[in-house]
Formats: sequence, structure tokens, C-alpha cells
Amino acid sequence: MNLRSFDLNLLVVLDALLDEAHVSRAGERIGLSQPAMSSALERCRHLFADRLLERGAGGMVLTPKAQALAAPIKEVLAGMAALLDRREPDLATIRQTVRVVMADLPAVAIGPALQRRLAQTAPGITVVVMPWHGAAAALDGLGRGSIDLAVSVFPKVDADFTRRELLQEHYRVAMRRGHPAAGAFDLDRWLAYPHLLVSGRGDARSPLDEALACIGRARHVGMVVPSFIMVPPLLAESDMIGLLPSRCLPERVRGEIVAYEPPITVEGFPLHSAWHKRRAADPAVQHVARLIEALVAALPG
Repeated sequence: MNLRSFDLNLLVVLDALLDEAHVSRAGERIGLSQPAMSSALERCRHLFADRLLERGAGGMVLTPKAQALAAPIKEVLAGMAALLDRREPDLATIRQTVRVVMADLPAVAIGPALQRRLAQTAPGITVVVMPWHGAAAALDGLGRGSIDLAVSVFPKVDADFTRRELLQEHYRVAMRRGHPAAGAFDLDRWLAYPHLLVSGRGDARSPLDEALACIGRARHVGMVVPSFIMVPPLLAESDMIGLLPSRCLPERVRGEIVAYEPPITVEGFPLHSAWHKRRAADPAVQHVARLIEALVAALPG
């Protein structure tokens, strides 16, 4: 390939096309008409000797070669952007969308304060909170470039990612105020009532069940829900008991819910933020990452 005749703008077009898998939406994203995008797609097909996008049952689908090109193209574009703009960014003038994967709990806990901080420091940044489907899915999205930043538990990441610990979380046993087990809380009372378990995958067991089995005890899981946001009202209106991260109970419900230390040792967990190395020099992403780090660290535990 003769690089002197290569139009780098085609990479911008192809990046949008591979992200959207839709000619019109990709054109809207980068400000080109549908005919212009179709023409650019044909040039890309000729350049890479591949169809890149083909019609499938539910619309356009990426060919295997297009899937292989998606991440390297983002790497090249990120490198070019960093090379061409070495100036300190003016956050007040940035107009950018930052896509963040995080569970509902941290999103609700820090969302209002995050928006206020952005309104003061970088009003042109829009944060799109994407649903959390586990650490592996979050890292996959970071790698593919479909998300910019993730907040999750990441036991380990490879060299393509940056990971920072935001806090060390621990568990509390939670129940409604006036619960029959609240008077003299101990292991027997804890296990005498149905437990409320949070699992996005619908699992009815957790590491706690293994810990109980080691001491010859077991619990009854009365209900499994997919979201921590559902927990406070369910506990407040029932005799179920929950084992929750300490920061799971918002201030507004702490009058209705009482919390105790678990009667057996329950290991806590770290909460991390992570991003791909191609976002390391992105001022908008890094600004949002710094704000999230500060706000999560300030959460009452």
C-alpha cells in the first residue's frame, strides 16, 4: 500500500461504520451524508479487499476482517489525536460523550454529584452510563472501544489496561428496623430468616454459602434480585435479611434499615476503575475518571 496516496479520513469513516454497523447512523455521528458514507465505504472495501459490512438477518453485520480491524483502527486514531494535539485541553470547551460502565449502586450513589461537578468544570461532557454485565464484559468493551471507562471489581488486567483501586468495600447484614432478629442479633437469628441475594446472573448461591458450609451451617435464600437498588424497599417491607456492601444503603433509607457486622468472617472486595491505554491521553475520559475516583472515595461507609 502506498501511504502517500492514503486518505486518513477513511479511517475516521470506517471507525464509525464498524461501531454503528449502519451507514446512516455512522454518517450522523461524523457529519456526513448517506451518499458520502456509502461512497467512503466502497473505497474502504477496495482498500482492504473485503466487504467489511454485509447484510444479515437483523441488518448490517461485520465481516471477520472488519472485526479484526476495529481495535487497531481505534489505536491508530487515538495515536494520531495525541500526536496532533499536544496542548493542555480546556475542559470548559470540550464537547464529548464519555461512556462509563458501572453497576446501578455506584451510579446512583455518585451520579448527582458527578453531574454537578461536570456542570462546573466541563459542561460539554455527557456521561452515558452503560449497564454492567460483569468484569469480563466490561474489559471486552474497553478493548473494543465501545466504552471508555469502567467501574467494577477487576481482579487483574493485562498490559493494555490501566486499573486503579477506588475503595475497599466490606459487608454488613441489613434488615428492617423492628425486625425480630434485630434485638439480639447472632448467627442463629441471622440464619432463621430468609435471605435476599443480589445476582445479575440469577445465581441462588454465593461465596457466603460456602463459608457457612465450612462451619456446618446453611441459609435459606428467599429471593434473588438483579439490582442493589431493589434491596432497601424489599427489606423495609419484609422479614428478609440481606448481606450487602456497606455503601449499598443510601442515607435516605438508613432510618428504615438497621445494619450489623456479619456474625462470621465475610471477605470484602476492592472496587476499581479501568480504561484502555488508548484513553490514557483523552482529557475528557481522564477528567471523568478523576471525578469518579474522588466521589467514590468520599462515599460514607
